[in-house]
Amino acid sequence: MRKIGLFGGTFDPIHRAHRRMATAFAEQIALDEVVLIPAGDPYHKTATRTPARHRLAMCVLATAEQPLFSVSDIDIMRAGATYTYDTVRMFRQTDNAAQWWWLLGSDSLRQLHTWHRYRELLRLVNFAVAWRDEDNAADLPDITRELIAAGASAAQNDAAVGQIRFLHWPPEHISSSAIRERLLRGENADGMLDEPVANYIRQHRLYRA
Repeated sequence: MRKIGLFGGTFDPIHRAHRRMATAFAEQIALDEVVLIPAGDPYHKTATRTPARHRLAMCVLATAEQPLFSVSDIDIMRAGATYTYDTVRMFRQTDNAAQWWWLLGSDSLRQLHTWHRYRELLRLVNFAVAWRDEDNAADLPDITRELIAAGASAAQNDAAVGQIRFLHWPPEHISSSAIRERLLRGENADGMLDEPVANYIRQHRLYRA
């Protein structure tokens, strides 16, 4: 059975911690493929982010020499709100026999019970959680604890769906927002970015005042 990982995010911009997280995801879950899924342009007027075409291009550049990784524009091409449930359902239609995994951070895990059709989502996919060492499990809501317990039971049985597994993920002091702030101030952020991505940002004069 093929194991395919899905890694969604704004990737504004994609940076080295994203790639390291994707690598840990692939290695620790023994995935055959990891698909990066940049979010689409905001469908509401209050949000701002770099146009999807740039974020997609940077994801392609960051993974070009990683044969295990691919990039999908599935959320970019869809109009309106994009929900994880719909995204996963569309991927499953391409290979329903595969075991599908969704990568999320511990902050997203805390909010999982607020996601659109989250209980139905757990019947479609497994979750791998990039748990940071500084996160405190004692602070999790009761509903999240219940979901983790059910997911751990599914993991013990190696269920096709509904598993929740935690990745070993050492602290990474890199964030897209910090990179944007540095670049906006005219500072260099190359150490946080893969070289092709850093060159693309300079070429297209992104994240400048």
